[in-house]
Amino acid sequence: MKRGKRYLEAAKKVELSKVYTSTEAMKLLKETATSKFDESIELHIRLGVDSRHADQQVRGAVVLPNGTGKKIRVLVFCNDKLKEAATAAGADYAGGMELAEKIQKENWFDFDVVIASPDMMGVVGRLGRVLGPKGLMPNPKAGTVTPDVAKAVKESKAGKIEFRLDKANIIHCPIGKASFTAEQLEANYKALMGAVWKAKPAAAKGQYIKSAVLAATMGPGIRVSGNI
Repeated sequence: MKRGKRYLEAAKKVELSKVYTSTEAMKLLKETATSKFDESIELHIRLGVDSRHADQQVRGAVVLPNGTGKKIRVLVFCNDKLKEAATAAGADYAGGMELAEKIQKENWFDFDVVIASPDMMGVVGRLGRVLGPKGLMPNPKAGTVTPDVAKAVKESKAGKIEFRLDKANIIHCPIGKASFTAEQLEANYKALMGAVWKAKPAAAKGQYIKSAVLAATMGPGIRVSGNI
């Protein structure tokens, strides 16, 4: 793959064989994220588990102390009694069957997070085929199926993110923007890494975190210690 001049210049600053401390890595990220737009910063964690086994699944959610830097659009499936509370908490959309039909008939996806009260899961369950592949299906473990929809909305708006393994046993999550300070990025990194460690399955054997790599949208990968 041919790389641009900006990328190649940034890559010269990164030692490929070195595993950086989180403090070193954040400083280096700031130096290598040189695009004209505000690049996203992502953390990629390879785990020593096998996602094919139910007892080795890793999934959860965490509120990043400094948010993601992205405006989050929240859709809430709830009854009329909770609709006002959801909207007051900052939900962009709140309702029931009418929203489900809009998704099904209009292929509407102008939202980033879906929250549902337990009584609405009969409606939401019908959307599994379209919400599931996009990672939008509400889930109790992630706190997105809850009777307290207002609290869930506030957490999502404040920077709550979900994490889960992909088929290659890797977690991919945003931890902020290039415009964040190194200290803000490090705080978010530690919050996410702490949550991943906390979610370690009892069935996991051997080395849990195989590797962790930080990268800006257009920048080189930076290996970072999985410790917190």
